[in-house]
Amino acid sequence: MATLNTSLARLSAQFLACLLAVSLVAQPAMAQGVLRDAETEALLQDMAAPLVEAAGLRPGNVDVVLVNDPSINAFVAGGQVVYIHSGLINAAGSANEVQGVIAHELGHITGGHVISGSEGMRTAQTISILSLLLGVAAAVAGGGDAAMGVMMAGQRAAMGKYLAFSRVQESAADAAGAQYLSDAGISGKGSLEFFGTLLNQEYRYNRSQSDEAAFNRTHPLSGDRIARLREVYEVDPAWNTPSDPELEARFQRVKAKLFGYLAEPTQTLRAYPVTDTTVPARYARAYAYHKDARIDAALSEADALIATDDTNPYFLELRGQVLLESGRPAEAIVPLRRATELTGAQPLIASMLGHALIATEDPSHHEEAEQVLRAAVAKDRLNPFAWYQLGVVYAARGDMPRAHLASAEQQVMTHNYIEALRSAQRAEAALPEGSADWLRAQDVRMQAQAALEDARDRS
Repeated sequence: MATLNTSLARLSAQFLACLLAVSLVAQPAMAQGVLRDAETEALLQDMAAPLVEAAGLRPGNVDVVLVNDPSINAFVAGGQVVYIHSGLINAAGSANEVQGVIAHELGHITGGHVISGSEGMRTAQTISILSLLLGVAAAVAGGGDAAMGVMMAGQRAAMGKYLAFSRVQESAADAAGAQYLSDAGISGKGSLEFFGTLLNQEYRYNRSQSDEAAFNRTHPLSGDRIARLREVYEVDPAWNTPSDPELEARFQRVKAKLFGYLAEPTQTLRAYPVTDTTVPARYARAYAYHKDARIDAALSEADALIATDDTNPYFLELRGQVLLESGRPAEAIVPLRRATELTGAQPLIASMLGHALIATEDPSHHEEAEQVLRAAVAKDRLNPFAWYQLGVVYAARGDMPRAHLASAEQQVMTHNYIEALRSAQRAEAALPEGSADWLRAQDVRMQAQAALEDARDRS
């Protein structure tokens, strides 16, 4: 009996490990979190807009979100949101390449592949469960080796079923993406160039392009994808259509900015040496110097950027950010106020202005801070930093009910549900009954309660 129990425990562990492996393949991770930047978000939305329209989706309903992850990847995970890894931006050579990726991911959205993926998982798990039952039966009959063989065969069948299902989805998304690029009048050259980058990565890491390797992958082989798509793209009327030069210039700025923000300063200065006086290089170095606490050098690069275009709000935002984060909030107000005006109170920039106004510790700035922060959260409610700052200014002005409501908004977004519930209850008790803020406090209270109850049910 002890031997049989040991065998069953080992077989069960093997089975659970297989299911875990499948589920890990199926569930893309958010890695290190979302990166938010006003300029980057505006660029990604502009790059995606013609493709979203071509896909028959409503403009403004599809978001492109940047994820802080160095791997070369993009994915959809439910809803109409495309997630792009920072590593993909770094690896891409042009905006056209990233548009090819976005078109592909839109193909997953329109194809309903996130929902279909769950069906593939259920099929794979059914096969694995069946193999477990057969394996247990074999073990009971005294055939430990036979049981293990059944289990391993079942696991391989399950994984193969899921991977085959995934490859079908990827091929369908390739075809849909190619159609969306064509309908939008965007060349597929960038798409092929990006797949070429992926193929080079596979060669670099000795990933085989054989049929056996293809069986064990969630995606079709890059070489096969390039061959199939080249036949489609080269006969497309948009094949020789040049990319939008303004979009490409914006992409190079954002790519350099992102590199400077994420990489170690020494890496940035090697990639963008001081002899390079282009706008992207200055952008990257400004962030590198700022990270290295070389404030004068960072401001010098920001000033050089502003000299090229003093109406560019993102250059002004950069100068304000360096000053604010260097403990000089009073000096940051002027460039941030101008950047806010130029962007029509873009929420992320307006939030930074509100922060600078509060950080001066000058009560005369509180009224302006409240105005810009209220405008920021009205346009972007999912901005916990803006809600936190708004709570600070409400408290400083003695408006504690709205300070509690702002805190509740911030806390529920950061999943601090216990504190969110308490803050919302305090706000609801003190706000005028029936007012818009009172109703909102009720909504946040119920959201926090539901989240806590859900956590209890799952524990």
